[in-house]
Amino acid sequence: MTPVQKLAGLAMLILVLMAIAAGITWQVQDWRLGKKLAEQLAEQGSAHQKALDAITGEAWRQQKAEQDKRMATEQKLETLDQQHTKELTDAQRNQARLRDQLATADVQLSVLLDATEPASGCNLPPAPGAVGVVHAARRAQLDPAHAQRIIAISDDGDHGLIALRACQAYVREIGR
Repeated sequence: MTPVQKLAGLAMLILVLMAIAAGITWQVQDWRLGKKLAEQLAEQGSAHQKALDAITGEAWRQQKAEQDKRMATEQKLETLDQQHTKELTDAQRNQARLRDQLATADVQLSVLLDATEPASGCNLPPAPGAVGVVHAARRAQLDPAHAQRIIAISDDGDHGLIALRACQAYVREIGR
């Protein structure tokens, strides 16, 4: 072998060794950086999971608070409904009792008369006489059928007012 060939072989050997060293260095750096990158990604993933857990926990707390608020509102509305149902039942019972009393003549419905009104055609004295025990203005008895109709009208009005109060209470409660 000639010295030039030996020198070329030695240069080639040095180049191959340098290439191997560069490859090993590259692999070590890649492994080291990959490990760092993996650690960074793990830390980032852990931080991300903690943030998601915190967001989820807050969402659960808000949902629970809203459910509690809704349950309280529903209970309040149920109480109001029971109260208004009782009022309606009581009014119906009172109206039925009054209708029964009118029908059996236990109670009579009367109206005040204006004895001073000349157009009324009433020739009643303005002051009560000595024969009566009630010292009040003159009254006239209503026909029981008319009294029943008047009671029915007032019953409808009572139902309407109770329903109106129930609706207003509902709207006030929902508006909160």
